[in-house]
Parts: sequence; C-alpha cells; structure tokens
Amino acid sequence: MKRTALKNLMLVIGIPSMYAVLLRLFFGVDTWSNLFKVMSISFLFCLPFIVGALAVFFSNPEKVRKLSYRFFVPWIPIFLFFILTLSFAWEGWACWIMVLPLFLIAASLGGLIGGYFKLRKKDNNVYFSFLVLMPFLIAPVENMIGAVPGTYEAYTCININASADKIWDNVTQVKEIPRQQDKGWLTRFLGFPRPVKAELNYLGVGAYRKAMFTNGLVFHETVTEYTHKKKMVFTIKAKPHEIPSTTMDQHVVIGGDYFDVLNGTYELEQLNDHTYRLHLYSHFKLHTTFNFYASWWAKWIMMDIQNNILQVEKRRAEGI
Repeated sequence: MKRTALKNLMLVIGIPSMYAVLLRLFFGVDTWSNLFKVMSISFLFCLPFIVGALAVFFSNPEKVRKLSYRFFVPWIPIFLFFILTLSFAWEGWACWIMVLPLFLIAASLGGLIGGYFKLRKKDNNVYFSFLVLMPFLIAPVENMIGAVPGTYEAYTCININASADKIWDNVTQVKEIPRQQDKGWLTRFLGFPRPVKAELNYLGVGAYRKAMFTNGLVFHETVTEYTHKKKMVFTIKAKPHEIPSTTMDQHVVIGGDYFDVLNGTYELEQLNDHTYRLHLYSHFKLHTTFNFYASWWAKWIMMDIQNNILQVEKRRAEGI
C-alpha cells in the first residue's frame, strides 16, 4: 500500500516537476534563444498550465472528481519547481515573486481543464500529448508576432509643510540616505537595490545628475527642462554593462532587453501659504509579449522607489 502511494505521489508530483525543469533548460539554451525564450507567453503561461494538467492527469480519478483537488494540487509541483530553480540559480527571487501569481493561476486552470479531460476517459493520451508539445508549437508563432514595445507612466506625489527653498534644495541634492530611512518596502522585499544619493552638478538645462543605488546601480540623468523651484525634467539612462551581474536578475535588469527607464519629472505645486505638493513621475519602456502583466509590476516597483524618495525629501524639508 505504501509503495503504491509513493508511486502515485511520484507520478502526480515528480513527472510534472521534471517536465517543468526540462522545459526551463530547453528554453534557457542560448543556441535557440531567439526562438524559445523564457520571457515569453509560450513559457510563462504554457509551462504552469501543462504542469497543472499533468498533475491531475496522473492522479486517481476519485480524487480528480473533487474541484478543490484539481485547483490546488497543481500548486505542489509549481512550488517544487520554484525551489529547484532558486537552488540552481536559474532564476532570481525577484523574478519568481513577480511571476508566481501568474504561475499559480495558470496551474489551476491547467488542473481544472486536465480534470475535465481525465474524467471524460476518451482519447486522454492524445489530448495530453498535444499539451506537452504546446510550448514548442506556440513559441515560433509568438516569435513571428514579436514583442510590442510599450511606454508607461508611474506617478506619485506628496504634500510637504515647508518652504519652496527647502523642498527644492532636497530635490536637486539628495544627500546620502541611511538604511533606516529607506521605506521602500516592495523593492526591499524583492531584493532590489535601494537609493543612496543623487547629485546635480548645477541648476539648469544640460546639468548632469548621478543617482546612485546600492550594489553598483547608477542612473545617469541629464536635465532637459528646468524652471527654478517649479519643475525639473531629466532623461534617465542605466548602462547595463556597468551593473554587476549579481545586482539584478538578468530578466529585470534596467536598460536590458526587456525593461528600461526613460525619464523623470519633478513638479512643485503650491497649495497654500504653508504647504506644497511635490509631484514625481517617470516614464519607462517594456519590450515583452506580455506587457499587459509586466507593466503592473514595473509600475508598482517604480512607484515604490519614487514614494520612498519623496518620503525622504519630505522629512528633510520639514526638518523631521
């Protein structure tokens, strides 16, 4: 009895997990990386969907009849795959956290659909053979369509009870930020570099601003529009070759193949005699076939960074 239970467990968990590992290795080979990419719908959606379907396909029909079983059991091989890829450093923590909700939803959908075909007891092998091959059929089509670049905005603001002079001084020269003043909870959770300081060499159009983050991340910024104590617009350039390989996951590196920050804008708006509203917004570019999902995460991350900096500037301007 125990041997049978162990065999069933290996089928339900082991085979889907092994399929996921083999697919990740195949899609990670540089030789055909232009056709089979990890950063693609054919991988990020198909892999968990098929894993979920396989987990249910190899399950006992009596268990499959339970809707909760078909929905949640596919998560087990997904989490095992999660652990394996982190252990072998195939993926970074940040990438996994961002993709995990998509993986779990897709795995559950695969489990539900897989359960439907499992209980039909007709041509199961044909259906599931097609599923296993699905990523290899979809990837060439997705590659032909290509990624569509998209530009997005991340907007933040904060009210500050201080003079325009004090606020603007802290905007143009962000002195070193101690770790205890860092309030960027999302970027900290994802393990992203935190802001350290930003230095502007002079006030006016053409000025150079160097925004420094931990782990060697540097933004090179050039002022393109400047109105003293009113508005400052600057381009943002991250040079991937300057960023150490251990700083960020290759799939989310700023200035890389998939994500780049374009520009930023500070605007100071007077609300009354004692209060100003400091606006900070940026534009960033994505170049994936799933911008509809990636843009949510990119916007949350950019807003977290901006809110963090605004909080620092507020405390310093108010003398807190």
